[in-house]
Amino acid sequence: MNSIPPLAITMGDPAGIGMEITAKAWAQRHELGLAPFALIANPERVNARLAPLFPDLPIREIAHPAAAAEIFDSALPILSPATGGTAAEDTVAAIEYGVRLCQQGEVSALVTNPIQKKRLYDAGFTHPGHTEFLADLTGAPGKAVMMLACEALKVVPATIHIPLAKVSAALSAGHLEHVIRTTWADLTAKFGIAAPRLVVAGLNPHAGEDGSIGREEQDMIIPLVRKLKAEGLGVTGPFPADSLFHPAARAQYDAAICMYHDQALIPIKTIDFENGVNVTLGLPIIRTSPDHGTADDIAGKGIANPASLIAAIRMATDMARAQRTLPHD
Repeated sequence: MNSIPPLAITMGDPAGIGMEITAKAWAQRHELGLAPFALIANPERVNARLAPLFPDLPIREIAHPAAAAEIFDSALPILSPATGGTAAEDTVAAIEYGVRLCQQGEVSALVTNPIQKKRLYDAGFTHPGHTEFLADLTGAPGKAVMMLACEALKVVPATIHIPLAKVSAALSAGHLEHVIRTTWADLTAKFGIAAPRLVVAGLNPHAGEDGSIGREEQDMIIPLVRKLKAEGLGVTGPFPADSLFHPAARAQYDAAICMYHDQALIPIKTIDFENGVNVTLGLPIIRTSPDHGTADDIAGKGIANPASLIAAIRMATDMARAQRTLPHD
């Protein structure tokens, strides 16, 4: 098994379930064989959230990520960033610190717990979301692409949080080409897949049925797929989305490029609702995240399910190990 530096897990919104599910993941470290990780958080907030829920949980603040591997068996390692003190400032500081540690090679990957964007907006946060903030911090603005992944399926929505009525106008050939190329590159560089197989879903029912149910496939998607195939990329499609996600179809590809949010998220959440992972492609670091929100309504009750965070930890570990074994120039 390849040796990698510890992972870093950000605290997420302190009013949410992030620290709770991190503690639960640590408690299952032995039975699940989890790689060492450290929680990046203001120690005072860790104690305030976790002590009432897990009074016997051993917590130890560390000064350097390498120490996480040394104490992981006996205590949950905590890395404290420089914090401003407010909840929003602590949330942002944890993300910034985690990115710096990844860039410096002191941690192998960043796993981010969910944030509550409105609370950050109210405190002056100006980025549309987590992903855009990470892209700016890593010098990759406009390059990030969202992938949702589980053991049985990887999907990449070409458009995300926009009304369905605006999807067609947002799907330019240039944008779709960027999504496909980024997915291809990271399946190779971060997942260790030597020759990725990508399928592209159609936008319209029956993938447009030769232009009789919409022209986007004929005018944009088919010419782009032909162009990329001519370059040697293993890209096929467009295919009707309603026939892309049954078991026999999934066995024929490594990732599906979908045209809009629900076209991608409905199948993966149907196949594996609890273990979906949000992976950000196009960054110079590895970043995964649970595929759920802060769950404020159950935070602090001790009932949050850590399954998606555990899946995110495992996927980040696998990606870091795959990246480490790739040849470098």
